Amino acid sequence: MKKISMLITGCFMTGLVSCQENKEDTENSAPEAVQMSFQKKYPGENDPDWKLDDHGYWESQFKQDGEKYRADFNEDGSWIETENDIKEKNLPEAIKKEIKNNYSEYEITEVEHVVSAKYGEFYDVEFKQKGKNKDVMFRGDGTVIDK
Repeated sequence: MKKISMLITGCFMTGLVSCQENKEDTENSAPEAVQMSFQKKYPGENDPDWKLDDHGYWESQFKQDGEKYRADFNEDGSWIETENDIKEKNLPEAIKKEIKNNYSEYEITEVEHVVSAKYGEFYDVEFKQKGKNKDVMFRGDGTVIDK
């Protein structure tokens, strides 16, 4: 009786582990429409890392010319945006001036260059003040984009 119990428990555990592995494989492999859209947008990039993000978008991480990029796609393969981290010193001068004039009391915690299907090209600057984060999207000329 003990052997039968152990055999049943072993089969059950093997089934659980096998289901978990399949779930992870599914989460790390984007749908074909997404992969095809990625290849069309970034030909020659054959090994992106995929994950399903908290917004339900398929996020690819890849490198171009030694820089790391993230590109988001909807389930149907439509492209949402591509972003990469940049240094504050590499922001356009107009944005630096706008930050100095209107956001000097904030600490900059992250800067990204973004190209978006919805907003076009912009810079996303994350500020922190008194433990609260604030994201501001700037055009290259320093104007703020309203969300």
